[in-house]
Amino acid sequence: MYEAEVGDDVLHEDPTINALEAYAAELIGKESALFVPSGTFGNQLALFAHCKRGSEVILSEQSHIVQHETGAAAIIAGVQLRTLSPVHGFLTWKEIDPHIRRGEDIHYPETGLIALENALSNGDVMPSEEMKGIFDHARELEIPIHLDGARIFNAALYLGVEASVIAGLSHSVMFCLSKGLCAPVGSMLAGDRDFIRKARKGRKIMGGGMRQAGFLAAAGLISLKKMVHRLHEDRQKADILAKVFRKLRIFEIKPEEVKINMFFVRFKCDSYAGLENSLAEALKKHNVLIYPRMGGWLRFVTHHDISFEEVEMFGGILEESMAEITI
Repeated sequence: MYEAEVGDDVLHEDPTINALEAYAAELIGKESALFVPSGTFGNQLALFAHCKRGSEVILSEQSHIVQHETGAAAIIAGVQLRTLSPVHGFLTWKEIDPHIRRGEDIHYPETGLIALENALSNGDVMPSEEMKGIFDHARELEIPIHLDGARIFNAALYLGVEASVIAGLSHSVMFCLSKGLCAPVGSMLAGDRDFIRKARKGRKIMGGGMRQAGFLAAAGLISLKKMVHRLHEDRQKADILAKVFRKLRIFEIKPEEVKINMFFVRFKCDSYAGLENSLAEALKKHNVLIYPRMGGWLRFVTHHDISFEEVEMFGGILEESMAEITI
């Protein structure tokens, strides 16, 4: 990062940003890509670029755009979010189809976009065949699809495909350079050239036009060239942690099979009901940091900076923490 060659990215003069965008587009199988400050920024920029004001976006009730982006869709893109509660955690075309706005009824907004996630924010992974079914039907109706692919490389690892296969079932895709890919800042938004040209102007409107941002892009290039190839380690670490919880037989784990570098736990025994936050506080004393419970669940995420040796220590730490909350 210190040695990065930089220029003015607003004027397309930052060679490191240009290199990152070109490499990201090629890697994900899209014509063009754009560097943005964060995943939320990338998702909201996609809605802004795809949709007319007052149109409607169909997406899961549990999606990041709904749950963790502070209602930005109403503020920035001016769209209505039509949320669905999928039976299997991820949307299917059968669930989406009845909610497509068809015809010219004066009472209805226009369906402007379908937004999907893969990997999902609950740690699950959407099967490629389900994505393809939605993509094929949406294409017939000329409705674009945006993919929140914050952890798309983790999903690709689980599915045994290249990330470009997943991204190819969408018209635009956002993926993070941070999280498991370890860059300190940044995400990418990718799509065809016309979409990214429009998004570039939208990024400027949203305040994301940066100048010598090549310092950040240098880290992003390491993320995409090196860190994507070690994500299997993070999944292995998550699997080791999940087995520790299963061994105690008092925890419920979702998803049941660890699919990426993230899973959730909560107590399934009445004697421990509601003590998840107490467990989080006890773990914190042993330098294991997790969020307070969300919807009753504690989220565990593994990454490059957590060693296998530290993961192996967790069993003892959990036992000590459990003893502290039951005293």
